[in-house]
Amino acid sequence: MKSMTGFGRCEHHQGSRKFTVEIKAVNHRYFDVNVKMPKKFGFFEAAIRSLLKSYVQRGKVDVFITCEDYAEESASLKYNAALAAEYLKYYRQMAETFGIEDDIRVSALGRCPEVFTMEEQDVDEEALWAGLEAACRGACEQFVAAREREGEALKADILDKLERMEENVVLIEKRYPQIVAEYRVKLTDRVRELLADSQIDENRLASEVVLFADKLCTDEETVRLHSHIATMREALAQGDGVGRKLDFIAQEMNREANTILSKANDLETSNIAIELKTDIEKVREQIQNVE
Repeated sequence: MKSMTGFGRCEHHQGSRKFTVEIKAVNHRYFDVNVKMPKKFGFFEAAIRSLLKSYVQRGKVDVFITCEDYAEESASLKYNAALAAEYLKYYRQMAETFGIEDDIRVSALGRCPEVFTMEEQDVDEEALWAGLEAACRGACEQFVAAREREGEALKADILDKLERMEENVVLIEKRYPQIVAEYRVKLTDRVRELLADSQIDENRLASEVVLFADKLCTDEETVRLHSHIATMREALAQGDGVGRKLDFIAQEMNREANTILSKANDLETSNIAIELKTDIEKVREQIQNVE
């Protein structure tokens, strides 16, 4: 099982080039990737996104790519004489129009935009992609390993909470017959007090107890909770890409806990149901981190 948060970094050397790729991610409902890289790698963006999809299913992923080229002839300086002439023509025209001194110098002209430009040398795209891909895969493998480590910690924490939840469900089941028995005793004592020496109608008393028991019965809810807990354990064992499934199960568990709490006419049951609901909410929070 993987967490949606993680970090991976890889440096890959290829000839005179050093590729560096960093990947980090946070929670997100879908797969959302943002790639920041040099312009010369722009035509590789689709391939990079496709590669990432083979490692990541969900999360907001930021990818940072840099490339250092130590080759002496990796770039060359280009001089645009025609553009420099245009600048000079307009500078002189401005001097004549406004009657000001024409003090343009070569150094000032050389600072004008696009007069001098750095031009990358033609590169072998296949070789460039081979180096970039190696760096991306290395970063992805570290990134996935980090997510798996955090995912195992999440899994252990969720399993621990499921254990406590199941214990509380069993306590609710055990408490129910005690509540009914206590109600019967209280009702009998109350009727005796009101009727004094008059005969108690056992059938009527039994009917009242049955109505009370039916109103408080949480058998359906506890059975479903046992089932949801078992299903969540199975999903956790399955591992990869179960975040959405776990979230849905947790919603159903929360619904059952709310029903039990609304039916509770007993302080002890209410306290257990509140503790159960608290653990379910903690599980839901943890599940938001699961891919």
